[in-house]
Amino acid sequence: MNQRPGAYAVVREEDPKVFLAESAEVLSRVLALQVVAQLPSATVRSPARLEEMRTALLEERWGDALIAWIEETDTPVDVYDEALIVWTNEGLDANHAAMEIRMAPLFADAP
Repeated sequence: MNQRPGAYAVVREEDPKVFLAESAEVLSRVLALQVVAQLPSATVRSPARLEEMRTALLEERWGDALIAWIEETDTPVDVYDEALIVWTNEGLDANHAAMEIRMAPLFADAP
């Protein structure tokens, strides 16, 4: 196991999308570009909402743009600004996993 600084988001659409970034700041820009800006303008319900989203993007108010997108699409987005755990074979090889499993709570009263 290796912890790395970073941030990640899950866009909970029918086919969920996961975005990873080195920081929350970068993640905000990624979500603005890869999620909010990709919404076809013709699908936005009102000219006022469209203008709100466009203005937020142009003013680099990424969070405001994402909130407007969430409200417009009714699509939840979970954003996490915390260290990411990256599991590696070196950190959890098959032999180590086999031993850890036998000591796990599920096996506490096993013969």
